[in-house]
Amino acid sequence: MRSVATGTPAPARPAAAGAGTSRAGAGPGRAPRQPRPAWAAGIGQAVPVMLGYVPVAFAFGVLGHTAGLPWWAMVAMSAFVYGGSSQFAALQLLAVGAAPYAIVLTTFVVNLRHLLLSAAIAPRLAGWRRREQALFAYELTDEAFAVHSAQYAERAERPKAEVFAFNTAVHASWVAGTLAGVLAGDLVTDVEALGLDYALPAMFMALLAAGVIADRRGLAVAVVAGGCAVGLTLLGLQYWAVLVAAAVAATFGLAVAEREGRADDGEAVRTEGAPGR
Repeated sequence: MRSVATGTPAPARPAAAGAGTSRAGAGPGRAPRQPRPAWAAGIGQAVPVMLGYVPVAFAFGVLGHTAGLPWWAMVAMSAFVYGGSSQFAALQLLAVGAAPYAIVLTTFVVNLRHLLLSAAIAPRLAGWRRREQALFAYELTDEAFAVHSAQYAERAERPKAEVFAFNTAVHASWVAGTLAGVLAGDLVTDVEALGLDYALPAMFMALLAAGVIADRRGLAVAVVAGGCAVGLTLLGLQYWAVLVAAAVAATFGLAVAEREGRADDGEAVRTEGAPGR
């Protein structure tokens, strides 16, 4: 372009800083970084849980092999029952030759806690199809509930691919760990000496620690639940301790939430009624 005053060509303007480079710090010719697919994000969230599931499932497979159960029965139990504590309880009853109705009833009682977990997570799935809700419920475990609750608290709308990728990955790790334990059953003679049974509760406490510590009400509920569960276990209510403690702690948390809500409403009324300055 020419200069208006002299009619001579105007000097070329210097190139803008960063011209020829893509945004977000990408180098010349590089495409901007794409976000991870939803399924990859779900698998990434599942890795810590998988690291806790595999050793416990391995211990379950070893114990089942020691008890003389066929490999396919152990794998099928991990695939269809998919409940760590209930599977170990059923395995002990099978080893002593308990009646089938006793095994079914014990498994039902041990898994009753999932009613509370499902009730807490159900509002997040209100817009899902019934078959999607059923598939989610089928793969809901204590650890999955902890992760899903934390993720939904940060993002109310999560891609279904992310949710189901997480559930499928952790379920597959549980089945794979069981199969590995069955195949290695002859090589491992004492599972308790390896401390594998501590991997699951340690991982679960790590998942809950961050959220509980950051919330005073959550910390109070956790203390009530833990104290109640320990006390009931010492009294001999081994299988009912978790369910009763969860119900007591949930009631306590609801009462505290309602009290805080009334206090906030009263403060809001006083603030609105105060004369302007």
